[in-house]
Amino acid sequence: MARPRVKCAPEHVLVFDLDDTLYLERDYVLSGLGAVGAWARERLGLVEYGNFLRRKFEAGARTQLFDDCLRDLDIDPTPSLVGRMLAVYRQHRPIIELAPDAANFLTNIAPHIAIGVITDGYLDAQRRKIRALDLYRRGVSLGICTDRWGRAHWKPDRRAFLHMQEYFGLANRCFTYVADNPVKDFIAPKALGWHTIRIVRPGRIDHADHPARHCDAQRVIENLGEL
Repeated sequence: MARPRVKCAPEHVLVFDLDDTLYLERDYVLSGLGAVGAWARERLGLVEYGNFLRRKFEAGARTQLFDDCLRDLDIDPTPSLVGRMLAVYRQHRPIIELAPDAANFLTNIAPHIAIGVITDGYLDAQRRKIRALDLYRRGVSLGICTDRWGRAHWKPDRRAFLHMQEYFGLANRCFTYVADNPVKDFIAPKALGWHTIRIVRPGRIDHADHPARHCDAQRVIENLGEL
């Protein structure tokens, strides 16, 4: 998803993760569950399915939502039915907005700083998020969805970070990665000599802690105003 190179040579590049970094991922999840609920109501006559999905998510469920809610309605969660719901979820037009501090930050970027994005997730879904947030019009020079190269190149793989370095042509020390997940986000950039900052947003979706792969950032902030 490359875009034309920045007009002025930057001195530093701030690279952001997307989910729970520039916006709250829960908003995307609720948007997607709403789309699936609307589809189920229209195609299957399941009037309450969307409400079931939302309540289960709000109660803390993070996996098998479609399957479990179908069972709650005494419907067999066949692979084809669940697969269709997943497609609706991933291909819907998300109703999401930048976090207020992120919108303010991107509006006031200094001229010598360039902005990039590196994000994991299914390619079509991540591209739709980038469009919904209007990131290229907000100053992002390069957005990389790691799934463009396949699941093997999702973080903590280094390929996206190396691609970002090549694109801007700056030394490693000129890059900073801002992200939220210590399980995978900071392994590659720290190994490459980047600066790393973890953002811990109120309302974020918590990630399971895996100490064997845990790699925290050099700094921790709660909002981008602290940058």
